[in-house]
Amino acid sequence: MSFQAYLDAVETKTGRTPRELLKIAQDRGYDGADVKAGVILAWLKDDYGLGRGHGMAMVHVIKKGPQIESTHVGTDGAHRDDSDTLWLDGAASNPASPGTQK
Repeated sequence: MSFQAYLDAVETKTGRTPRELLKIAQDRGYDGADVKAGVILAWLKDDYGLGRGHGMAMVHVIKKGPQIESTHVGTDGAHRDDSDTLWLDGAASNPASPGTQK
């Protein structure tokens, strides 16, 4: 599953876009360098029912932003992504997603 697919699934599971969750995390102070992943994971599990895999995708976005390593960008593996920048504003509005207009 691609990193972007994890974020799209987070939206489906929570009803909130990754950007909305990022804003909530920032409001809670979870974007600081000293905040441990476990604190964020517990919040996402308690409030939204997210498991570890989907939660860790959000931890990355909260702590490091939407940029990802280009290791899998443009490859044909199971974890390939189309871009090294994740789309945080909802799957339906992603110009790179099938079914959306570019």
